[in-house]
Amino acid sequence: MRCPSCRTDSDKVIDSRTTDGGRAIRRRRMCQECGRRFTTKERIEEELRLSVIKSDGSVVLYRREKVRDGVERACYKLAVTEEQITGVVDRVEEDLFREHDREVRSEEIGRYVARHLRGVNPVAYVRFMSVYRKYSSVEEFVDEIREIRERAVHDSPQQQALFE
Repeated sequence: MRCPSCRTDSDKVIDSRTTDGGRAIRRRRMCQECGRRFTTKERIEEELRLSVIKSDGSVVLYRREKVRDGVERACYKLAVTEEQITGVVDRVEEDLFREHDREVRSEEIGRYVARHLRGVNPVAYVRFMSVYRKYSSVEEFVDEIREIRERAVHDSPQQQALFE
């Protein structure tokens, strides 16, 4: 591992522990040249073998960062913590790797994100859905909000209604 400060590759691991529910290892390192401390994370490369079939038919490798970027954009300036964002991405990955071996359609990834984001923040969910579903009119957008309201009242009558 190269030191982010002096770029030498002589570091020493100071501390290791599992993180992200055992799906990654966090290592604290110290550069033996300049003494700077830094953190690295190790993940299983299993995610690299999953291909994503995009809506235009092209195929790309699955990248966790792309899912995280989409969730972060939906949660921008909302009361959603980094832990909640990571939790959504982790649950999406769990669904992906449990239900798909080699290929998954990007629309399916969007469904997983929407399902898990809905329980975290209804506004983030609506933001995500506005991009995911590519609404062509305001009426479609309003219908989605109306459906969320009805589900919230039906699922949990004591829950505060969205957009009161």
